[in-house]
Amino acid sequence: MIIRIVKLEFKAEEINRFLAFFEERKHKIRAVDGCEHLEAWQEKGNPSTVFTCSHWISEAHLETYRQSALFKNAWSFVKPKFAGKPLAWTVEKIAEL
Repeated sequence: MIIRIVKLEFKAEEINRFLAFFEERKHKIRAVDGCEHLEAWQEKGNPSTVFTCSHWISEAHLETYRQSALFKNAWSFVKPKFAGKPLAWTVEKIAEL
């Protein structure tokens, strides 16, 4: 199991469009083969910054999603709305209490 965390910084005037878009697409993303969990967080005090967190069975499953039409369509929609460069981390859980 891997966890993918992505930080997205949007132009202030674009954040509501992104949030509506994510609301429409979240169930499709979660239904992708290998996606075990999906959530989104909004930075407290800075609503134009959003983090997504997804859990994947393997890096191969994540990469298959990243090559899919669903991802490419979403990326083409959100990319022009960014205020900063997206940051992404792929991590493995080492402890949980």
